Amino acid sequence: QVRLVESGGMLLQPGGSLRASCAASGRTSDYVMAWFRQAPGKEREFVAGISRIGAITYYAESVKGRFTISRDNAKNTVYLQMNSLKPEDTAVYYCAASLGTHDWADRRAYLYWGQGTQVTVSS
Repeated sequence: QVRLVESGGMLLQPGGSLRASCAASGRTSDYVMAWFRQAPGKEREFVAGISRIGAITYYAESVKGRFTISRDNAKNTVYLQMNSLKPEDTAVYYCAASLGTHDWADRRAYLYWGQGTQVTVSS
């Protein structure tokens, strides 16, 4: 069992930056990790993923070049650095853990989920 706790969400203006964190109770190095997000009235969507030791990362087209996923397995923590934020990035951001997947965006591949952290981008 792995417990994931996200933090770092906040209200900020367009163009701003934010780093969200996901702290795990267990050993994150056993898992592929990812961030998803869900906006009001929309389905939860994949944002970014990272392999067990961080050698491979993958991003949704909508965030590529603006967001960076990273991990520190010594701290059992995964990060999502978000730059050049837009109002359409407003959502609850969730951290998720998978034992492995061929499809980063397949929510069914992720065994554990955090409770989410709210990011609101508004002027």
